[in-house]
Amino acid sequence: MQIIKIIESDNITKVGWGVRVLLLSSEGEQGPIVRRLASLGCKVDVVSEMFAALSEVIDDPGGYRLFVVDCDSVGVGGLSAAQRAVRMLGQAMQRVPVILIADECRTQQFPSERTHPTVLRAPLSAVAIKVGLEHALRDRIIPEAA
Repeated sequence: MQIIKIIESDNITKVGWGVRVLLLSSEGEQGPIVRRLASLGCKVDVVSEMFAALSEVIDDPGGYRLFVVDCDSVGVGGLSAAQRAVRMLGQAMQRVPVILIADECRTQQFPSERTHPTVLRAPLSAVAIKVGLEHALRDRIIPEAA
């Protein structure tokens, strides 16, 4: 006898299913980045001020699994200023990976070290955010599934 269970939901195949994400963006909860992250299964909290977002990540590093910065919408001073600000996370970057999204990015960066942010080019495509999310969460996907 063989039992076959049909899974009606495709949620288990979503890269970010259940991952709590803090997004620094002035586009609000209906912005395109929020929609793309949510379509991959992420639970997204949006903050519009850089230091408030950094404080959230530092004060509650276990609560967020990913920190995403929309460098163009929040007026942080572009990609280089966002990279400097993210370095202020210090030890929290060991636990919370970072994705930076910037219009000035010419070459997307997928660093091998956890302490360096993944950098994606804006405007953000569905493929770019999926690959960026997979890369940023690469060390966390398998242990959380077990």
